[in-house]
Amino acid sequence: MICGIAVTATIIAVLLKKYNPEYSVVISLLAGVLTLFLILSKLSPAISEISNLLAAAGMANEYGAVLFKALGVCFLAQFAADSCRDAGESALASKVELAGKVLILLLALPLFRQVAQIATDLLQG
Repeated sequence: MICGIAVTATIIAVLLKKYNPEYSVVISLLAGVLTLFLILSKLSPAISEISNLLAAAGMANEYGAVLFKALGVCFLAQFAADSCRDAGESALASKVELAGKVLILLLALPLFRQVAQIATDLLQG
């Protein structure tokens, strides 16, 4: 289904690009959003499995929360950057990717703090 949506939207976007380039971009964005929602709807079993694995390993829920938030940031940043590239804005796409990387770093800071605390505790003995 996803491939069908992508191919259909691509054909329509290419045909519209000659006459109405702005509609071509809109078609690409709409197809991208629809595809993203279809993909995300299929992720629930994987998310449940990862949550079960984290619980079985005795890891804190915050690790899973950081993982899922970072994954969401990755998906959204990549989608936004690809959309910018489709619209011919490669410089803006690069900035979106940089923003995604910075957000992931900010999400991971509490984990870095915990690792540093564990290392300090081990060194102090």
